Amino acid sequence: MLAFERVGKGAPIILAHGITESHHTWDPLVSELATTYDVVAPDLRGHGESTLDGPFDLMTMAADIAELVDHLGLENPLMVGHSLGGIVVSGYATQFPCRGVINVDQSLALSSFKELLAPLEGALKGSVEQFNEAISLMFSMMRGALDDASWHRISELRRPKQEVVLGVWSVIFDSPVSVLDEIVESVASAVKVPYLSLHGTDPGPDYAPWLTRLLPTAQVEIWDGDGHYPHLVEPARFIERVRSFDASL
Repeated sequence: MLAFERVGKGAPIILAHGITESHHTWDPLVSELATTYDVVAPDLRGHGESTLDGPFDLMTMAADIAELVDHLGLENPLMVGHSLGGIVVSGYATQFPCRGVINVDQSLALSSFKELLAPLEGALKGSVEQFNEAISLMFSMMRGALDDASWHRISELRRPKQEVVLGVWSVIFDSPVSVLDEIVESVASAVKVPYLSLHGTDPGPDYAPWLTRLLPTAQVEIWDGDGHYPHLVEPARFIERVRSFDASL
């Protein structure tokens, strides 16, 4: 069972955090969301206070959340995920009932992500010192418009574990582009619920047509300039967007 925080009353909403982080990433949003939602924010497998036991693949993490949802007796939650969490909630929607998905700044174009990770692969698989330097460099490039206090808070929360990161990204490192494309197509085509892909960094002009071809229920929205954490750069706007998306379901 995953470690989690639960607060509020209303329709259920799951908040899934990004890689190396924990449910505390969502802290600035939880109290306001809890005024209208039953908010459940878990620590994903290998993160926070949840088990460190592998495997750390997408569908195992999605199944972990499904187990938690069942344990808490939640019905048709709204699934919201940032970064790794965006992939996990997307995977969740392929197998388990939910009323919609909000994916925050996580492109499903995994073959493009493979290209971005390629220069860091050696360091990520190297010594602990090399791994930590690579993770630090990677996240520093994704700060975007986060103010100093928010960036310090996120940096303090981050707990990079090499075995977890490599376990999560093993499919990226080990699969040829053609296989990654097949995986993405399989996952995306299995999502039938409304899907909001919200980006703080523009994924490019080809992304929206590509995603909506694979996932016809998807809408792509760009808050350009916010960077990797648009939900923390503009929390009030994000909460309102969650509510408006949910109201449209």
